[in-house]
Amino acid sequence: MMRFLLPLFFLLLLEIQGLKAVQEASPPPSSAATAQKEMIPGGEMTVREYDPRSTLVVPGREYPRAKYPFIDFHSHHRPNRPPEEIDQVVRDMDRINMAVAVNLSGGSGERIKAHTANYVKRYPTRFVLFASPDFSGIDEPDWGKKAAAQLEQDVRNGAQGLKLFKNFGLEVKYKDGSRLKVDDPILDPIWEACARLRIPAILHTGEPSEFFQPIDKHNERWQELIEHPDRARPPDKYPRFEELMAERDRLFLKHKNTTFVAAHMGWHANDLARLGKMLDQTPNLYVELAAVIYDFGRQPLTGHDWMVRYQDRVLMGKDIFAASEYPTYFRVLESRDEYFPYYRKYHAFWRMYGLSLPDEVLKKIYYKNALKLLPKIDASRFPR
Repeated sequence: MMRFLLPLFFLLLLEIQGLKAVQEASPPPSSAATAQKEMIPGGEMTVREYDPRSTLVVPGREYPRAKYPFIDFHSHHRPNRPPEEIDQVVRDMDRINMAVAVNLSGGSGERIKAHTANYVKRYPTRFVLFASPDFSGIDEPDWGKKAAAQLEQDVRNGAQGLKLFKNFGLEVKYKDGSRLKVDDPILDPIWEACARLRIPAILHTGEPSEFFQPIDKHNERWQELIEHPDRARPPDKYPRFEELMAERDRLFLKHKNTTFVAAHMGWHANDLARLGKMLDQTPNLYVELAAVIYDFGRQPLTGHDWMVRYQDRVLMGKDIFAASEYPTYFRVLESRDEYFPYYRKYHAFWRMYGLSLPDEVLKKIYYKNALKLLPKIDASRFPR
């Protein structure tokens, strides 16, 4: 029996040794997870990290300077900026062809005076100041009349318009905890003062509609809300988006002699049919482009036609002053380029397309419409 088993034993031993040699010569099999770990640092990647290089080859170029001098109707500059920093701001303005910056952070009272001394007196033709009401005393008797009187004084001190910030309608409250609504009658004297003084009032009402929605996989602004959770507007703490829009629209219709500007295209740049209807119903309303050019950049055909139709009602605006970011605005408005990046991914994970607007439309958006609202600006500095 033994003589039959020994050959089998040696054959089995040779087979095991051969199998071992093959295993040593060949790399171990890799699962998809193992391969992913080899390719991606940390082994995982989120949508925030994913930033693919485009392989699309299409004509296009950068637009570092606006085709025409423009008035930025929505800018912010602090009052106590050192003179050398203001000088640098003006050099940056010159580089991108910004003729005038409308500083919406003028405040009121002593703050307006500080802005005037620091900016306007240093560069009389380059900066325009807007005032803002102080809501700290809204429970006091005749607060609205006092605020209107302060606005008149602010205009005498250099303000050329009124700005209402995002806290208006969202966070400003009476002592009893009730919210100051956008169309509260207590504000009527302020709007009447704007009409009497012939100055525009620009309102930042609400936030992007997705800020009011659940932060889930369906939310278009998911990345921004994850990175900046304080921007969320849950219904247990804030009014709903449509509630704010209804208050705002009633205000515009009630004060037909007041010129209003809806900041950020009224947060309706993603629904141009709705925005167009609002403009049709409200002849005293203008809109401006600050922080929403990404919506026009993803609908070049509809956006082009809409801009042409409402060319007399749109103002150039950017919001945060960063000279390196304006070229995206120029490229969307002026070019017919395709599929180029936006400058801040968490605002827009999609690519931009140019609207290729006619020159006359560009002139109106860049400066002509603003000159109608701000007649103290020297119009002779701009092309006809």
